[in-house]
Amino acid sequence: MTTTTLAVLVPLLPFLGAAAGLLLGRVAPGFVRPLAVLPTLTATALAITVAVRQGGGAGNGTAPLDAATRLTPTGSVPIDLALHIDGFAALVAVLVGTVATCVQIYSTAYLRDDARYPSYAALVSLFTSAMLLVVYSGDLMVLLVGWEIMGICSYFVVGHYWETPEARAASLKAFLITKLGDVPFLIGLFALAADTGTFRITGILNAVSEDGLDHPTLIALLLLAGVAGKSAQFPLHTWLPDAMAGPTPVSALIHAATMVAAGIYFVARLLPVFTASKAALVVLAVMAAITMVGSALAALAQDDIKRVLAYSTIGQLGYMSGALALGDRSAAVFHLISHGAFKALLFLGAGVIIHAAGTNSLAAMSRMGGLAKRIPDAFWTMTVALLALAAIPPFAGFFSKESVLVVAEHTALGTAHTAPGAAGWVVLVAGLVTALLTAAYATRLWLLAFRGHGAQAPDHGKQPVAMNAVLWVLAIPSLALGLTVGYLADWFDGDSLAPNLTTSVLGTGIALVGGLTLYGAWRHTSALTGRTPLGAVAAHPDAEPAQSEIEAIETHLAAYGDIGAAHDPADPGRLLLGRLHPHAAAGFHLDALYDRLFVRPVLAAAQLVRFLDREVVDTYVRGAGTGTRWLGAAVRRAQTGNVQTYLSALLAGSVVLAIAAVLVAAGA
Repeated sequence: MTTTTLAVLVPLLPFLGAAAGLLLGRVAPGFVRPLAVLPTLTATALAITVAVRQGGGAGNGTAPLDAATRLTPTGSVPIDLALHIDGFAALVAVLVGTVATCVQIYSTAYLRDDARYPSYAALVSLFTSAMLLVVYSGDLMVLLVGWEIMGICSYFVVGHYWETPEARAASLKAFLITKLGDVPFLIGLFALAADTGTFRITGILNAVSEDGLDHPTLIALLLLAGVAGKSAQFPLHTWLPDAMAGPTPVSALIHAATMVAAGIYFVARLLPVFTASKAALVVLAVMAAITMVGSALAALAQDDIKRVLAYSTIGQLGYMSGALALGDRSAAVFHLISHGAFKALLFLGAGVIIHAAGTNSLAAMSRMGGLAKRIPDAFWTMTVALLALAAIPPFAGFFSKESVLVVAEHTALGTAHTAPGAAGWVVLVAGLVTALLTAAYATRLWLLAFRGHGAQAPDHGKQPVAMNAVLWVLAIPSLALGLTVGYLADWFDGDSLAPNLTTSVLGTGIALVGGLTLYGAWRHTSALTGRTPLGAVAAHPDAEPAQSEIEAIETHLAAYGDIGAAHDPADPGRLLLGRLHPHAAAGFHLDALYDRLFVRPVLAAAQLVRFLDREVVDTYVRGAGTGTRWLGAAVRRAQTGNVQTYLSALLAGSVVLAIAAVLVAAGA
């Protein structure tokens, strides 16, 4: 079978699995789980085969795979069903397939008694298929199809627990904010095609390198708006923390391999379009810096374990955006792949913790003893993932984050000239500050979740094998992926991804300072856990994992206060942040700001339009109807049914007409 055929099957198999799952979900429920797992697993195997056959893509001397067929004549810019697979596309597809397979296997146990599991599994498969279409697509219009399918899938899967108001609001918010970015994104795609005369990615890149663009800054900024929405970058990032109201496996899929990864991948794929505008690179660098630092501060203040990880994802995506702003897609995609492995592990491990603890509150977990012993698989694998997140060597996150810092250092010092030196300094300083904060909130999560004091954690029995097994599968790349850094360069652009001494010592030292500082604060505050009871554990020991999560979501607001954090004096994050804590916990009030700047004015305008429609327009309509009714009533009174009356009226009218005729004639 040719490589092109295998590549076509990679996104096609999950799509067929989704269609079959929807059709057979009710009539043959026994086939739902195999249809969820096997097509995605097979697609992953095929993606690995494609990657091996490509042998490293163009970076290793192998030409990218290009294949296309004309869909339909458009009369102007043609649209092709095209594939374009180079080294980093092949690796990203392997990441997507691996994480999606782990999520599907994990979900068979996590949602084992969920009545809506068939539709859930089908949507996850469709989600996977759409992302694989984005990764392999060689035409922007085909890529846009996958881009938009992911948007609608996110609406449905985030709102899976539609019984809870949090899930309903989160799904709508995710859909609307991402669509807000997609409007300028679509305009940018059309402007790019108009400038280059093609939607084919290879054609666009050739046109940019040979003739340039007529409006590079405008096109780049329009495209960045869509990227900011899809990849949750400032200022369109506020939907991602709220999306934690969806099932935990969905959170793992969205954060690690689909949706938010799509925007970063798109910029990496079309990087020459963005490097054609220095202004756009500076905007992207500033956006990345604000995203990194702000999200790390917010993560340090969150009480919901999944919201900590959500803000963490936003910050790590900021690293990727920073690397792209400096014109280096190798470092960005390397961190994308590394982050996908350990972030999927973190979210799936968080699902095990929520089930075991009966709550999603770190404040409540800090008052439980022995939670780590209840869930040893999650404890050890999450420890690996948190070390990777904190960029501690030799874990994967150290190597991938260092590759970003190396690029920033080279740009700042002027040894790389793709982006302005100021952009390099912005990314470098923000990256180092974020490294400090990342180590702090990773340490805080580990200490509060696994080193609590108080009553023993509830015993829910041993976790299902399907949930524990995938944790160990994802722990392998989280630990070992960085050790392959010498070989991965051939899969990208041939640039070295190895860390250098300066950034390694500086970055690791800063991370250790952050972790040790948080540990010292925890030692100072942990004595307060026994003196300040807080909140409640909602889930009963026999509840299935999904039910535990639903109850945790429903009770978190009532038990622990607002969405930002529990008011816990024993929280070391509160001690370190001081007066900044309530603002960081609320995401620096961006939602409230958007509510005042946009939501309220739009609602007020809608109320004005409603008033004008009902009280002004409808008044004229009602007046016209009333006049017609009055005229009809007057005419109806003349219809008496008496022939003598009709003859008398006819005679009187004739007399009046005769007199009028005489008068007119006399006047003439």
